[in-house]
Amino acid sequence: MRIDRVAVRAGLSAAVIVLAGCGGGGGGGGAIQSTPVPPPTAAPAPTPAPAAAPPVVFETEEYRRSVGLAASNVLPAYRAGASGAGVTVAVIDSGIAQDNPEFAGRIAAASTDLVAGRGIADEGGHGTAVSSVLLGARNGSGTHGVAYGATLLALRTDTPGTCTGAAGDCTHNDGAIARALDIAVAQNARVANLSLGGSAPTPQLRAAMQRATAAGMVLVISAGNDSNPNPDGFALVATDLAIARNQIIIAGAIDADRALAEFSNRAGTGAAVYLSALGVGVRSIDETGAPFLYGGTSFSAPHIAGAAALLAQAFPSLSGAQIAELLLTSADDLGALGTDPEFGRGALNIGRAFAPRGGASLAGSAIPLALTGPAATLSPAMGDASAAGLGAVMLDGYGRAYDVDLGGAIAATRPNAMLGPMLNQPLRSLGLARGDAGFGLAIAAGPIGIAADAIPDAQAHLRVARTQAGFIAGRLTPDTALALGFGHSGAALGAQLAGVQDGGFMVARAPGQALGFDRVSSAAASMRQRIGRFNLTLTTEQGDALLLSGDPRRPFDRAPYSVAGVSLDRRVGAIALAAGISRLSEAETVLGGRFGPVFGNAGAGTWFADLAADWSLGRGWQLGVAARHGWTDMAAGGIAARGGSLSSAAYALDLAGADVLVAGDRLALRLAQPLRVAGGGIGLTLPVAYDWRNGAVGYADRLLALTPEGREVAIEASYGRALIGGRIDGNLFWRRDPGHFAALPDDLGVALRWRVGL
Repeated sequence: MRIDRVAVRAGLSAAVIVLAGCGGGGGGGGAIQSTPVPPPTAAPAPTPAPAAAPPVVFETEEYRRSVGLAASNVLPAYRAGASGAGVTVAVIDSGIAQDNPEFAGRIAAASTDLVAGRGIADEGGHGTAVSSVLLGARNGSGTHGVAYGATLLALRTDTPGTCTGAAGDCTHNDGAIARALDIAVAQNARVANLSLGGSAPTPQLRAAMQRATAAGMVLVISAGNDSNPNPDGFALVATDLAIARNQIIIAGAIDADRALAEFSNRAGTGAAVYLSALGVGVRSIDETGAPFLYGGTSFSAPHIAGAAALLAQAFPSLSGAQIAELLLTSADDLGALGTDPEFGRGALNIGRAFAPRGGASLAGSAIPLALTGPAATLSPAMGDASAAGLGAVMLDGYGRAYDVDLGGAIAATRPNAMLGPMLNQPLRSLGLARGDAGFGLAIAAGPIGIAADAIPDAQAHLRVARTQAGFIAGRLTPDTALALGFGHSGAALGAQLAGVQDGGFMVARAPGQALGFDRVSSAAASMRQRIGRFNLTLTTEQGDALLLSGDPRRPFDRAPYSVAGVSLDRRVGAIALAAGISRLSEAETVLGGRFGPVFGNAGAGTWFADLAADWSLGRGWQLGVAARHGWTDMAAGGIAARGGSLSSAAYALDLAGADVLVAGDRLALRLAQPLRVAGGGIGLTLPVAYDWRNGAVGYADRLLALTPEGREVAIEASYGRALIGGRIDGNLFWRRDPGHFAALPDDLGVALRWRVGL
């Protein structure tokens, strides 16, 4: 039995009207016959993806006239360098206007007439119109196709005389279509477009389709133009997995508003492999080169076939099934949520199909790479350190290679707003002292962000109150003192045992207590032992480093740390000298910076050396200087195959006086630099080249330098005295390059506090 395929006209207009110079209306449409982050911001790698495109403007007038391009979001593919060049696409239709400049130099020599030896000239215009939408040249004239650089294998299968008859509907015999598919296989065509329609294919054609999919070819078949709830029987061959091998896509038509075209057959039983694209008001040309506006699923199909050609060029290692899966799974969902009987998988989105999809990893490894969120977060000690020059190659879940800028996935922490958080904490202090023993508590009146006057009654106050910090200290023997606490650093407890006053500074911190990151101490202890003319102080502390999470509901992530140190001090006349060494251990961070799985989730160990001296100048005045230097070793892991080493430094210069204006007052001035990375970085081994043919990876060594350009210097003055039954304290400060960010303006602040005891 002979079954003819028909290039069915959509019921938009019985006549084709040429619009002078700018297009036309009505006309054809067949019924025969689917995707990281800063980024992420990733683009296909030079190998296997297309070479980086030159700076070309793709949004030309020609592009804008080709309305289906914007509707399909093709620009990301073009900007990645994809054009379809080198990919052969078979168009099984009524032939081609072979002398038209739209196809010049890109018609395969194997193009042929499969019916009567008439040549490939197009008599009815359907094949030319479809081919122009699929791969018309980008030459500044008229419109251009989706895959404007692809090679056209024009396979003419129309029955003689049917394209020029009164009905104007070309018919195509199954035997001719089968022979055309076999030629397409022999010519290594990656994609075949069948903008045809009719009943279920004959066994001969089914066998040819099976051979085509076995060769890895993607077939795109029009759904049909009869407004039926299911695609044509011919298109539904896509649901027969034995033939389709998940490589046949059914093309439905939508309009510019993304509504399913009235004439388009619905997804129905073919919903899982049904993909829609623009099929209404599609500008193209007929066999004479005249422009028309066409409608029909015949013209949605070449948009999808062109997208398949772009993917085949950009990622040659993709199988036909992977190309079809990418197009189907990256579609924009339309209609009911998920796959539905109207729109099937949704609307074609080429840009999403080009974006990385599935689990991403660095080339040549199993190291996972998150496509959202930062790969690392720097610490305050690293400030505005630049992570430029960290280009690498990643593979997505389909084995597609992309250039990725790892530097763009490294986030800097925001500089601390030093004054506000301290003033906004409603604290109550309790303290007791008797002889050589002392006890102290700091109690917060509510959670951070809740003001004291928001507490309606005493009972509510008690419910939300929580102890922020506390300590207990005492002398065990005349030569031995001990302090235990929480919410205090071990160094702060040691300073308390030594009788060292910090001067009431709120912004300019003492170097000996700096670790380079914000933290919450959960437990700390210090013991001070007098040994002859020396004093030996041991300190220990453990708690959590606070890392910005980016989630306003949970602003901080936490990572454990511990510190242990020892110091010696001695007074020689008017000068008190101190020297110490301590060890900071971090399981998940590096000086408070978090380097995620791509860096091996590495931790670090840091040795700090401290020197301090204080001179008693007489009349209650004192001059002090302190400095800290750190050496950090980061464990190797992930791309940090060589680990890392950093040096860091902090310093302070103090001048303080007592009884300056009135008895019992205290005035202090400090010039300080908080802990800052001064040199070094992390040694990275990055995959920078990838050959899709054999999976070979090229590597390069890079250094992630963590020294910030900015250098914070703070000057702070503090003054305190008793006043009206309480105590008044004032602070004035100025910070240059706050948080070690060179681009930030200077920070100036003043605070005045009056407190009364309980």
